[in-house]
Amino acid sequence: MMKRYIIAVYVENKSGVLTRVTSMFTRRGFNIDTLTVGATERDEYSRITVTLDGDENTCVQLVNQLKKLYVVKRVEVLDSDPIKRELMLLKVKNDAKNRSDIMTAVDVFRANVIDYSTDGMCIEVTGNPSKIDAFIKLMQPFGIIEMCRTGVVALERGASTLFD
Repeated sequence: MMKRYIIAVYVENKSGVLTRVTSMFTRRGFNIDTLTVGATERDEYSRITVTLDGDENTCVQLVNQLKKLYVVKRVEVLDSDPIKRELMLLKVKNDAKNRSDIMTAVDVFRANVIDYSTDGMCIEVTGNPSKIDAFIKLMQPFGIIEMCRTGVVALERGASTLFD
């Protein structure tokens, strides 16, 4: 059965680590939906968050392969309901006849206009991936010029950490 998995990976915070991890995905033929990397609460580690669709066997295989890499310090499949967020910047055509509808959508989605010109506006949207997808669908008739998404970042609920 296909399912969406979110995997958190703590790795050494050194140059070349991301290349080592992503080349493992390539060699093993894993199809990754999103991959985000960033600093953690510990200077010596970076955190990679991976989302993928697959069956349980694929997920287990990926986790086992990640654990074999010496630069990987901890791997966890996040539970079924972690806190998930994604950031998107979306540039849409700005014309007088659609401006009020676009601004209404920005308000409803609690988004922010971060750049405004006579021919386009750039909107920042933060939320779970389904919210981002819904906003894109709503903006398509107005003319999306360009967009960029970060990919999912996620944390388990509660006070526990990956190192507990």
